[in-house]
Amino acid sequence: MAAYVYASVEVIDLVLYEDYRRQVAATVAAYGGRFLVRGGAVEVLEGSVNPQRQVILEFPDMARLKTWYHSSEYAPLIELRKRATKSTLFAIEGV
Repeated sequence: MAAYVYASVEVIDLVLYEDYRRQVAATVAAYGGRFLVRGGAVEVLEGSVNPQRQVILEFPDMARLKTWYHSSEYAPLIELRKRATKSTLFAIEGV
């Protein structure tokens, strides 16, 4: 069953974030993942949130998603993303 990473990201350091963006795609692909959403316009249909940048990744299953997230390849990028953004990430199992 497919699994997804949903990230809501507020970029606070554009230079660092661009460095993160340049490196992260290769790690996602190495674990069978792909980007479904990477930025783009956001329109709130319900609720009172102030969305910034939205990202959705798809992986073949939750095990691959978690293996990517906890991998030695992604670990330094987590730290880079944390310095460059305020973000919230969710792992979501699909149907």
